[in-house]
Amino acid sequence: MLVLSGFLALAGCAGATQGTMVPAPAAQTPAPPDTPIDDTLTLALGAHARLPDGSELAYTQLVNDSRCPANVQCIWAGDAEIQLRWTPRQAPPETFSLHTTPRQEQSASHAIGHLTVTLQSLERGIAPSATLRITRQSP
Repeated sequence: MLVLSGFLALAGCAGATQGTMVPAPAAQTPAPPDTPIDDTLTLALGAHARLPDGSELAYTQLVNDSRCPANVQCIWAGDAEIQLRWTPRQAPPETFSLHTTPRQEQSASHAIGHLTVTLQSLERGIAPSATLRITRQSP
């Protein structure tokens, strides 16, 4: 009887805890420390990083992913496109896309302010992390 009442008390506590948990919105995720210039940065989908100039870079969306699956031989490697948002300190945000297999008007790099962002790699899956190279633009 004592064991049963202890089990019921624990079950009641667990039920109360589950009812009060609310997931935090992605916007409240703390930004990682400042990202040095001329370095790589890995962002999870929905994450953002503060750049040394005070601007912020956010990985907002996996637009599409038609890459050839791992361990499969394909005629074409395919392409994945991610959307990023750059928010300068004193200007409106700019949204742009980067591709894993750029061609024609697509690009793996994009200039933001005095920096260039290049998509180096993109993991596989529903919400793949993106590895980006942040470099200074040549004068």
